[in-house]
Amino acid sequence: MFIGHFGLGLATKKIAPNISLGTSLMAVQFLDLVWPTLLLLNVEHVVIHPELGSTRTLEFSDYPITHSLLMAIGWSVLFGGVYWLIKKDRRSALILGVAVLSHWLLDLVVHFHDLPLFPWASVKVGFGLWGSVAITNVVEGLLFGTGVYLYLRSTIAKNKTARIVFWVLIVLLLSVQVSGLVGPPPENVTALAWSAQFQWLFVALGYWADRHTVPLQNR
Repeated sequence: MFIGHFGLGLATKKIAPNISLGTSLMAVQFLDLVWPTLLLLNVEHVVIHPELGSTRTLEFSDYPITHSLLMAIGWSVLFGGVYWLIKKDRRSALILGVAVLSHWLLDLVVHFHDLPLFPWASVKVGFGLWGSVAITNVVEGLLFGTGVYLYLRSTIAKNKTARIVFWVLIVLLLSVQVSGLVGPPPENVTALAWSAQFQWLFVALGYWADRHTVPLQNR
């Protein structure tokens, strides 16, 4: 899952208007933001199968630190705890912690049996929705579309900058989604890891857009 995670981050604005969009996007995608760095450090591993294509191109063979359930809970507590220490906003911290954990829960729906329950566990889970590319895209599209709708219904753009940056963000996210479906597979793991670091741009655009918007309730 890709844009589905970001859709949930956009929707967070509806229930937590004081949280910056950049922070929400960072939270829902946090596990995948840490993952490419661990790939580069050879701590976690993935196998590329260019002959299989689409949702079967990547075999997530080993990612216990970022994508085991136990560690996902740990990252959730850490993320929410750091936010609380900085902002002293308990409700928003709790929402962000749940947002981090939501990444693992959404991955559970689409992944094949590759998500460990705890680091280096032999039991791995996944409902395998990726087995149907069409259904996967419908689900992700609904999550993303709902997120965009709720964000737009929950904010007021103060100027053209907000509108331009926001729609640049949306177009980039959709472009990456389409590229993952029809584009060529990564040449190697290093190239994959570096391209995945590009996701930090989405976080930055979220912060930029949010600086030029006002929550609807605060208008």
